[in-house]
Amino acid sequence: MDDRSWIFIEDRVNNPYFEKCLSDFLKFAYKKKEVGSRIYCPCRRCKNSERRKEETVRAHVTMKGFLTTYTNWIYHGEDPWDFNQENMNNGVFRRIENDDMNELIHETLGRTLEENSNINLEELRGACDEETNKFFKLLKHAETELYPGCKNFTLLSFVIKLLHVKSLCRWSNNSMTILLELLKEVFPENELFPSSYRDAWKIVKDLGLSYHKIHACPNDCLIYWKETEHETFCRKCGTPRYKQIVKQSDDSSEQANKVPAKLVRYFPLKPRLQRLFMSSKTASLMRWHEEERIKDGKLRHPADSLAWKHFNDRHPSFASDPRNVRVGLAADGFNPFKAMNNKYSTWPVILVPYNLPSWMCMKQTSFMLCLLIDGPKAPGNDIHVYLQPVIDELNEFWDPGVPTYDAASKQMFYLRAALLWTINDFPAYGNLSGWSTKGKYACPCCNKDVRSQWLMHSKKHCYLGHRRFLAIDHPYRLNRAQFDGTIEKHSRPVRLYGFEILEQLRDFRNEFGKDQPVSSARKRKRRTKDNNDFEQSPICRYNWKRLNVFFQLPYWVDNLLPHNLDIMHIEKNFLENLLWTLLGMGKTNDDINARYDLKEMGIRKALHPQSKGDKVFLPPACFTMSKDEKEIFCNVLKTVKVPDGYASNISRCVNIKERQISGLKSHDCHILMQQLLSIAVRRILPK
Repeated sequence: MDDRSWIFIEDRVNNPYFEKCLSDFLKFAYKKKEVGSRIYCPCRRCKNSERRKEETVRAHVTMKGFLTTYTNWIYHGEDPWDFNQENMNNGVFRRIENDDMNELIHETLGRTLEENSNINLEELRGACDEETNKFFKLLKHAETELYPGCKNFTLLSFVIKLLHVKSLCRWSNNSMTILLELLKEVFPENELFPSSYRDAWKIVKDLGLSYHKIHACPNDCLIYWKETEHETFCRKCGTPRYKQIVKQSDDSSEQANKVPAKLVRYFPLKPRLQRLFMSSKTASLMRWHEEERIKDGKLRHPADSLAWKHFNDRHPSFASDPRNVRVGLAADGFNPFKAMNNKYSTWPVILVPYNLPSWMCMKQTSFMLCLLIDGPKAPGNDIHVYLQPVIDELNEFWDPGVPTYDAASKQMFYLRAALLWTINDFPAYGNLSGWSTKGKYACPCCNKDVRSQWLMHSKKHCYLGHRRFLAIDHPYRLNRAQFDGTIEKHSRPVRLYGFEILEQLRDFRNEFGKDQPVSSARKRKRRTKDNNDFEQSPICRYNWKRLNVFFQLPYWVDNLLPHNLDIMHIEKNFLENLLWTLLGMGKTNDDINARYDLKEMGIRKALHPQSKGDKVFLPPACFTMSKDEKEIFCNVLKTVKVPDGYASNISRCVNIKERQISGLKSHDCHILMQQLLSIAVRRILPK
């Protein structure tokens, strides 16, 4: 089998070409084996670690895909040292004539070898700009033999492959240095051969994408950027820019090292978007959303959404060129030291280019990290301070655009880009939108028309009025007993658009930074029985905490759906609370405080707590399950079987003896909510 490009095919189901190639592979694998024997499964899940029968291997590879890094089939009868075959063109190891380093350099820096073939590199090195010098340096390494007479590798191709193997095998930097020191002794004739991992990285770093380190105030007041770049103290809170670390030198004199108190890593967007068009493999895909997408009214891609179409209608000049990029922004925090049980929150900010096909735009390889905000504390509502470099660069992309080379049409054009929306969980939604998702006005959709009530016993807000979203003649609107004891006569809240938000935030002044003294103008009125509203001052209106930085984008007020919620987060949180309530475990919502709140509200009298002497009895609700019913419920989920790849092993999360369910992943919660939960509940219902 000379052609192995089929292992990269994503559309595998009912693909005749893929099925033929897979059958040829299985014939090759069973050439020296008995019929019915087991072979290593090369799917992306098993990764040649499990032996399976032919039918199982065929199903696994079709459903999960062939392991793309497995191009030398050493586990299926191929010579492990045969790296010079033509069928290794897609593998990790290839001959120099198949390694087009010049094309790689051209697509990285946007230059061609032919344009500079008659130029003396050494003479022009000092007279060229920085980018051109990088190009010449890479060309020199691409033409340097690994050792005298070597025909298989150049210095650049060998170092790239060695770093690739390091990444695949997860070698440490120290082990890489040890190997390079040994190879340095093997190739003493090559003075440019790296002797450490750091030296090897210097050779190929110009092929990659750099980032900038920006210092920040530890109280999140500002970043030391542009006009504050050279300041040493925060102009707002007075906190020093650097940590005061004293180091004893050899002559016993004190020497202070400048270590920033907080650091933000900014990854410029311009070279990353330009790189998509400099590569001949991705330049044509950036027009897929307009030229190859099926337009039959079904929602398969963000380009089929109303928000995308509304944006095109509002900005026809931007929509006229399909190469202009639409991106989405996602941000959330995580603890990089979770195994060490430390409280630390690092916030990555990621951009997603939506021009790519639907099977590519949400792949990890398509994501663009634009910001990495160090901890230890989360930025919270002050995240807008750190987003300023991203906003400035997006404004540059909007008007007039950035000159970019298109490898598909081999022409220069002005690349424009627009941010369509953000995607977050509910707490991060509040941080990015500026609308607090806590308190009386927590719902950003209802805005000032939120109907909420403070629960005195549970010590939290409860949000009512969901029946407003039903049709005006829906019978639930007249149902008192099953809801809050009232008839719903209100209509659904009016949708709030960008210009209306700006009107609400007129004269609003952003106050960034933590641990700041609160002025009397910013203090809220205390909540009393007769007054449950906040002070309507110019700086504290409804539930707004910040005028978000996205309004600096000239088109943001026209976005139909500026902020999105990650439904998988919400679905997981909802299911966990539902299971806790049904099984009476963990943080159940059906506790004694909830029953006292029902009593105070005067609804659901059958569920009110009943006093029996010194004890309080909680009458069972309609959803309360006995021990036997809980065991039946858990047993159904314990024994359920789903198709391979449909969901993870849900049975491992079910403990029948303790009648508990824990450790569910987000996708498991989605499967339970959509299909399996109703099956489990049906088993305990009366026949």
